[in-house]
Amino acid sequence: MPDSMSEQLRRDMECEGLLECFHGLKELDRDCFQTLVKADESLTVDEIADAVDRERSTAYRAVQRLLQTGFIEKDQINYEQGGYYHVYSPTDPANIADDMQRMLNDWYAKMGQLIHEFEDKYDRSETAASAAES
Repeated sequence: MPDSMSEQLRRDMECEGLLECFHGLKELDRDCFQTLVKADESLTVDEIADAVDRERSTAYRAVQRLLQTGFIEKDQINYEQGGYYHVYSPTDPANIADDMQRMLNDWYAKMGQLIHEFEDKYDRSETAASAAES
C-alpha cells in the first residue's frame, strides 16, 4: 500500500524520487536514466544493459518505460550499407520539469475539488438543516 501523504512529507526525499512519485518508475528505471544522463553520448540498449549490469531484455523494458514517460528520447542511426539501430539520450530536464509541474498542478486542482466535495458532504450545519426541514 502506498505511503500516506503525511508519511511522504515526513520522510527525506531526493529529486530522483520524483521519477517514482510521478510516474511509478522503478529503481532500475532510475539507474538507466542516470546512466544516460552521465553518458557523453547517446547509448544503445546493449550499452545501457552493460552499465546497469542487467540482461538486455530487462534493460529494454526499463528504456521503454522511460520513453513512455518522456524522460528519454530515441534516435535512429542508419548504416550506410542498410539497416539501422536505435540510441537513447535523456530529454532536456527543463521539459521534464515542466511536465511534472503540469501534473502537480492538475493533481493539486483535483485534490482541491475533492476537499471541497468532502466539506460539502460532511458539513454538519447543512446536515442539521436538512434534518430540520424533514
